[in-house]
Amino acid sequence: MSPMQGDALDRPAPRAWGWPVRGGGRAAHVEGGTLYAGTSSQLCGLFPFAVSSGTSVRGVPIGRHLLTAEPVGLDPAEWLRQGLVSNTGVWVQGQPGIGKSAIIKRMITGLVAFGGVAVVPGDVKGEYSRLVETLGGSVWRVGRGLHALNPLDAGPLRASLAAAVGSERERLAEAVRVRRLSLLEALVSIVRRGEVDVTERRLLGAALDASVHAAGRREPVVPDVLRALAQGGDELRAIVASRDAAGYRRGVRELVNTLALLCDGTIRGIFDRPSTVASGPATTSLSLDLSALDNDDDDALAAGMLCSWAWSTAVTEGAAGSRTVAVVQDELWRALRVAPGLVERSDRITRLNRHRGVISFQVTHSLDDLEALATSSDRAKARGMVARNATLVLGGMAEQELDALRRITPLSEGEAALVTSWAASPTWVGGALHPGRGKYLIKSGERIGLPVSLRLTPGELALYDTDVAFTARPEVNGARVRAMPTAVAR
Repeated sequence: MSPMQGDALDRPAPRAWGWPVRGGGRAAHVEGGTLYAGTSSQLCGLFPFAVSSGTSVRGVPIGRHLLTAEPVGLDPAEWLRQGLVSNTGVWVQGQPGIGKSAIIKRMITGLVAFGGVAVVPGDVKGEYSRLVETLGGSVWRVGRGLHALNPLDAGPLRASLAAAVGSERERLAEAVRVRRLSLLEALVSIVRRGEVDVTERRLLGAALDASVHAAGRREPVVPDVLRALAQGGDELRAIVASRDAAGYRRGVRELVNTLALLCDGTIRGIFDRPSTVASGPATTSLSLDLSALDNDDDDALAAGMLCSWAWSTAVTEGAAGSRTVAVVQDELWRALRVAPGLVERSDRITRLNRHRGVISFQVTHSLDDLEALATSSDRAKARGMVARNATLVLGGMAEQELDALRRITPLSEGEAALVTSWAASPTWVGGALHPGRGKYLIKSGERIGLPVSLRLTPGELALYDTDVAFTARPEVNGARVRAMPTAVAR
């Protein structure tokens, strides 16, 4: 070894190769890195700090991406047209106070501004009434001494049925009959808190057909069905398998008394007379306000919600196709938990063709609501209803809620941590805002979720306000304006 080579070994490594201190990483030689090339779709997952991008701004702007600050738009109908989702159903879930109604009201406002129609069937708390009125829509308040809603009213489908001919008329007539019959079965189940047997289903169908024939051009009402059932025509007697009048009356006694409770019981005067609500083709928004029934028994409220859903579904089908229709089902489980079998019947009553531009929003606080349903069959069918929604909007919630949601949609550890970080911890500190207010995770299938922060305008704060105690009001005359919350609580 030459002296020159020995001097080179004794000299410390250059500063660029590490610090000449213990543990400083000094190295005499650094290997060159290996270069790999690939597309962003193939290699994005290798980068540990990768985040999802925002969606197209096309649609209703619902806020900015929490990590990239990109604007995020939500339009399930447009996503369906682009092949991003399989249907336009939206499931909204989160703790009370996160602003579930705020994001839905933002969606309603935006969709109506784009020429769509908003339908709120069965508004139990009346919290959408101000918005619907502001949008130029109609609010019908249903209850004793208020408006009545006929469960057998075909609504806007009546005009379509009258104008249709041939096979199309037969299809519409059968659709109206199925909906009427399903609603009658549901009302009977609510009143008796039990299932309808096979014989009673056939009796209701025959009595319904007889009442429709007797009504002629007017809409039949529940007393018409009750009258046809009590009189007992040949078809009805054949179903009961009784030729004498006394045997027939014994066979239909329980069903007659159940229907009579709809006309003479606690909900008398609400669902046993012709409808006083109406909807025109130019309606921008519509709400059936059931807040007058909120303090009644569960029977009355459940009957009101089911009747409202049925009538509004006819409105929706009349408007769908030409305009985008947004339907909001809030407090869904308050109706379904009253009696067994209501999940399936409500699904038949409210089933919508989501491929015709109908966007449905179903809202709940917790999947634990499913456990309050009457039977294991109902609970399984209700979970299927949740899973059929292609888009989920998740607010802050506890870890145990996410465990149930993971059976419906995949959630990464990062997404789960984000959602649980928005959950409110038990505290005795009063006056504090919910930590997850205005924050949502938009999920659809296997895609990385979109964490979004929604900020409401001052006008929206005043219009959407359902919790005055939490809403900061701006002062006037140039005075200092207090900080606005990110969203308004439900």
